[in-house]
Amino acid sequence: MRKLLLVGCAALVLGGSAAVATSQTPRNETFRMLELFGDVVGIVEQAYVVPVDNKKLIEAALAGMMTALDPHSNYLPPSNYDELRERTEGQYSGVGLTITSEGGLVKVISPMDESPAAKAGVQAGDVISAIEGQNAAGLTVSQVSEKLRGAAGTSVRVTFLRDGEEPREVTLTREIIKVQSVTGRVEGDFGYLRVSTFNENTGRELSEAIAKIKAQKPGVKGYVLDLRNNGGGLLNAAIDVSDAFLERGEIVSQRGRKPEQIQRYSAKPGDLTGGLPLVVLVNYGSASASEIVAGALKDHERATIVGLTSFGKGSVQTVIPLRQGRDGALSITTARYYTPSGASIQKIGIEPDLEVARSEAEARIVSRSSFIYSEAAYATALDSSIGAERKGPHTPREAPGEAYDKEKDYQLQRALDVLRAGGDLSKLSAPPEGIVVTEPGSEPKADEGSEETPED
Repeated sequence: MRKLLLVGCAALVLGGSAAVATSQTPRNETFRMLELFGDVVGIVEQAYVVPVDNKKLIEAALAGMMTALDPHSNYLPPSNYDELRERTEGQYSGVGLTITSEGGLVKVISPMDESPAAKAGVQAGDVISAIEGQNAAGLTVSQVSEKLRGAAGTSVRVTFLRDGEEPREVTLTREIIKVQSVTGRVEGDFGYLRVSTFNENTGRELSEAIAKIKAQKPGVKGYVLDLRNNGGGLLNAAIDVSDAFLERGEIVSQRGRKPEQIQRYSAKPGDLTGGLPLVVLVNYGSASASEIVAGALKDHERATIVGLTSFGKGSVQTVIPLRQGRDGALSITTARYYTPSGASIQKIGIEPDLEVARSEAEARIVSRSSFIYSEAAYATALDSSIGAERKGPHTPREAPGEAYDKEKDYQLQRALDVLRAGGDLSKLSAPPEGIVVTEPGSEPKADEGSEETPED
């Protein structure tokens, strides 16, 4: 059985061991309900006002049954199962969106780097309200995904909704998306590593990117690992990325329904960066496999986390092919995953050591309860299993104000500041002019170069 970990319903994900459990409902009651289902299909077939496609009816029923469990369990028709496998291999044809479902609406978890969707300005949290002018409310993730897929060169009109803005219709031209999951470059004295997704090539690509930076900058003094808007991917890839920066210790564990269903994954000796200072960038579009990496590096005190609290998707989905994939597959939640310290990320996320919003718009989203984009927003989400809760609406510690240059990536600039301070937040330079700084329990105020944080 091939096992993948899913983030939401359209992203690839964590492998896990599936356990087939008997229903708690008495068997005779289960059989009675199955007979009822057959009766309903028969009545619809005979009495509905126009002829029906029984195959579509049953696929819709399967999808409804799975999504009633939690937001990430799903039935994948054969075409969607094929798409899932293509994504793990790093190439597919489409618009480059990772999507999920919430309250009858399909939302964007993240646009893939350099994809048609990303180039069109689509952002995490955008709602897909219409496709080709047809209302998308009530459609499943599989149905939306099928409408967005198509041959390279063809176009699709999609209407997106975003908090505080008018509906925006964009025409996306589908492309063969060859996912380069890792890119790297030199930023002054430091290396910048962008991981956009976790696929079969990510571990190798990360090693190559680090080697390239070392060759270009032999005296490199530290690294930024950018996981923002990375909706997740393969568990093995997340382990490889974590292992690249760790010498030893547990990376992640996953725990299923029964106490004995525990799997642990540990690092092997060898830090590819030689222990240089490391900063990890995350935001509310960082989910699942991204949170495994951020959680492992934070718990081992190997990295400083900068940005916004991550999505909080801490459940494991196992993809189970049906009749060798001829009838699609089930993506079913089989476990939760835990960071090395034993913390569950489910509905909580990874909190940054330095909370920084990239823009005023991001800061508004975090400060308004009705628009916080996270796993905790789903009515059917699994609980965290440890009784903890995600931090509620609040104003981020730092956010660009009106005077700040909107062309600059403020989160990245602060990550570099942390590296210049050797990873020691007590030595972090004060925010530049134009940044709004909020102290815990106080109203936001414009920073005027105060003495709250010392200069380098």
